[in-house]
Amino acid sequence: MSAQTPGSVLDGASVLVVGASGGLGAPMTRALAARGARLTLAGRDEARLRSLAPPGAAVAIGDLRRAETPDAFVAAAVAAHGRLDGVVFIAGVAAFGPIADISDDVLTHLVEVNTLAPIRLLRAAIPHLRAAAAQPRPGATGQAFVVNVSAVVAESPVAGMAAYAASKAALAAFDVAAARELRSARIRMIDARPPHTETGLAGRPIAGTAPSLPRGLEPMRVAERIVEAIVAGERDLPSSAFLG
Repeated sequence: MSAQTPGSVLDGASVLVVGASGGLGAPMTRALAARGARLTLAGRDEARLRSLAPPGAAVAIGDLRRAETPDAFVAAAVAAHGRLDGVVFIAGVAAFGPIADISDDVLTHLVEVNTLAPIRLLRAAIPHLRAAAAQPRPGATGQAFVVNVSAVVAESPVAGMAAYAASKAALAAFDVAAARELRSARIRMIDARPPHTETGLAGRPIAGTAPSLPRGLEPMRVAERIVEAIVAGERDLPSSAFLG
């Protein structure tokens, strides 16, 4: 963990939050806004996004299953704020049940949203993040950042969630390799793998029924821990980082 002035990474930073209307996206939006970030909130639910948007925030609407949507989200953030200093990808879908019962449509949906969308988003964002790192804001650290929220199942896959775990584990592996590629460009990747959190995602799976789960973490607690990692210069948030 590197020592940085609290808030220097986020005060005045243009940050794109994808999945901002979700159970973890909404508290993440509040936590980033409290640190002075200039936000672009992206997702599918325009009414909810606008209700969450702090003053000065932009809103971008799109379906992450469409290959062009990540490019449109990045373009909206740059158009709104003139630059892009950070990206938080916090969208996702879940599916439950034996792998023998998972249809091709469900497999495709999981991979499109949980794996391909954040990869496409980073690809679209890289030129703008490079530019932001090369021309930092006054008082900033000169480092752009990307947070991808995978899940604890990327570390500890469990029966009945094999396909979901695979889509998240693929993202976590991508983040490790991408971090190595982008470090010289001063683009910091953070893979966050929080334990089960009370986001409501388990109650709206695209297939199957969630198993009985213990009480999860409070979303605001998880959001604040991720923001702390952004400010402090951390590069990895395993599930253990959210405990204690």
